[in-house]
Amino acid sequence: MKILRNIIIIVIIIILITGITLYVLGNNLYKNALNGKTLETAISEVKSNPNYIKYEDLPQNYINAVIAVEDHRFREHGAIDLIAICRAIYVNITTFSFREGGSTITQQVAKNIFYVTEDNPIIRKTAEILTAFDLENKYTKNEILELYVNTIYFGDGYYGIEEACNGYLNKSASEMTLADCTMMAGIPNAPSVYSPTVNPDLTKNRQEKVISEMVENGYLSEENSNDLINNLDSYYEEMSF
Repeated sequence: MKILRNIIIIVIIIILITGITLYVLGNNLYKNALNGKTLETAISEVKSNPNYIKYEDLPQNYINAVIAVEDHRFREHGAIDLIAICRAIYVNITTFSFREGGSTITQQVAKNIFYVTEDNPIIRKTAEILTAFDLENKYTKNEILELYVNTIYFGDGYYGIEEACNGYLNKSASEMTLADCTMMAGIPNAPSVYSPTVNPDLTKNRQEKVISEMVENGYLSEENSNDLINNLDSYYEEMSF
């Protein structure tokens, strides 16, 4: 029993030391990022992009699709989603991989604005969380989602939903159909894989996942989803990516 107790104490000490070290390193990255430019300045620079599109100009179907597939509790949780984090830890431990990250949309905004070049994923994640709390304190959910869709990468050199729609669909993001919305919402998960110019079949598979998540989260009826899926082949034929 004494040996077991000592082992438990050692494990706890190691966890505490590791946690404190990661916090200090992440906090340093966070402070250095904000010393370079304030959060407000960084966001002003993002908004100055001529392809920046406002939340109210986006189709509701696209907003719903993004939330459903990326962070379905986005409007309920704060800067972090403890449920998603616990699920990610469980999946990664049981599969001996890093298949899930548990990041919220707010954390991804923080990464896109400040930490996209940071190589250490654990330190970056800590800094993302600290920045995410700032974002949640200073901006509304709609404003954060607006920043997200304007900073994510869609492959083929396209950053932001407006630029991606112009490139892939030859139209503005405000003109997206339901089929367009569900396709575009799926690409940022892995742009090099799901870009329609790379492999339309994988793009369509990912799109079907988006549609399924929209149904599961109450954004789309079974009937409408079935109609949409049944017409995907003709949709891709018409688009000729």
